[in-house]
Amino acid sequence: MVRQMHRAARDAQRGTGRPIEMANMQTTELIPCIISGGAGTRLWPVSRQELPKPFIRMADKQSLLQKTFLRAARLPGVRRMMVITSQQVMFHTLAEYGEVNERGLDLEMLLEPVGRNTAPAIAAAVLDVLSRGDGRRVMLLVLPADHLLEDEVAFAEAVARAQALAEQGRLVTFGLKPSRPETGFGYIEQGEAVSQLGCRVARFIEKPDAATAASYLADGRFLWNSGMFCFAAETMRAELARHAPDVLASVAACLEVSPDLVGAGRRQRELDRDSFSRCADISIDYAVMERSSEVAVVPCELGWSDIGSWDSLAKEYPQDENGNASCGETLLHDTHNSFVQSCGRLVATLGVDNLLVIDTPDALLVADRTRSQEVRNIAAELKRRGHPAYLLHRTSQRPWGQYTVLEDSPHYKIKRIVVRAGASLSLQLHHHRSEHWIVVSGTALVINGEDEKLVHTNQSTFIPAGKRHRLANPGVIELVMIEVQSGDYLGEDDIVRFDDHYGRGPAG
Repeated sequence: MVRQMHRAARDAQRGTGRPIEMANMQTTELIPCIISGGAGTRLWPVSRQELPKPFIRMADKQSLLQKTFLRAARLPGVRRMMVITSQQVMFHTLAEYGEVNERGLDLEMLLEPVGRNTAPAIAAAVLDVLSRGDGRRVMLLVLPADHLLEDEVAFAEAVARAQALAEQGRLVTFGLKPSRPETGFGYIEQGEAVSQLGCRVARFIEKPDAATAASYLADGRFLWNSGMFCFAAETMRAELARHAPDVLASVAACLEVSPDLVGAGRRQRELDRDSFSRCADISIDYAVMERSSEVAVVPCELGWSDIGSWDSLAKEYPQDENGNASCGETLLHDTHNSFVQSCGRLVATLGVDNLLVIDTPDALLVADRTRSQEVRNIAAELKRRGHPAYLLHRTSQRPWGQYTVLEDSPHYKIKRIVVRAGASLSLQLHHHRSEHWIVVSGTALVINGEDEKLVHTNQSTFIPAGKRHRLANPGVIELVMIEVQSGDYLGEDDIVRFDDHYGRGPAG
């Protein structure tokens, strides 16, 4: 692949007359930057605000986020990975990467307190890597976390072409050759060729109507806008300064007051909430790419899908003789052209056609498959009503393990808690609730006020409201326990932390 990149660079030099210094290419470091944001509301009820679309598992049990990580990690020369995500899913993101980071790549995290679209996110990544220059020229490969690519060889070749163009000072986007008239994607019109590597971008086009999309397919000059980019960090900084100086300035001010923590094979920077909230909510396309004269596109065919709806996700699963696809424990009788997914219990269908049936422990979606794009309307209504099924699942991930809400009533709540071997919760207290802990398996080390003791399988202990306490797993197997909370207020924000191993604040 390195030889291919150098060959492409030589072709570019012959085709444009613009020399590429090979010394620069040898000292340039490529850093994949995975942007993991958005709620994925068209994939509700599996995708939710606190466990969004990138965490959805595919048929091979890998999540979209893990697939993106692996795809980037396999590129030549990659030694560290950057991810931009929200603070609330940081620990789940670390767990996902931990399952697949076999090479032990260093992980750098930029944590957004609120979503502000791709321009502030990319500006933060650019300024962050440039602030830590070590003599190498840095090139960023920006990848959405929730896309699926089937052809990794073609992807690596497209990245090599993009790197060669970026070495010439281009901002490079990846344009996907359309396979059908598509009204759900933006388009890129190709301009004149830039050697054999790609083309200038004539214009970016918003999502077209059906007739226009059909004409684009027939024309051959139009590509789907993938949302993937490659550029030298200093080039993007210069173009941000030229076309979006307010974005650059506001992000720079934010980084000045954002803490930078290093340890345990990763580096994380939590963007300051107040200053980041004042950044413009604008995409990198609008802020820079549509305005810059230095934008090029690499046409490619990657077997790409943005998995934008349940209908598109269903196509990634094997179909039976009746056109059905399924996941989990299902029984499909006299059922046709449907997608059925169970996240636990048995789901059976009888005498139905063209349906989506998505079952989770606390929500069930039944929809006409042709209207899968409209699922976002259900998620929007749940958000308007303040319904918890928009925000989170019954099972929530934490840095020490996870908990599942088994029953939730106004004055009591029952949870199943799993603590990883060697992990512990923070030293904390609750003002409004008491807790009764029953150990199901494993051994718990419990601090309860001034007392410290081991609680074994089939034993229990009681934590009164207002008392400092801590739960830890000193063993080598998972600790599983049932927690019964009781009190006048059972919200997760009734917590005061005194000591926490995971860098979380004193509350929340």
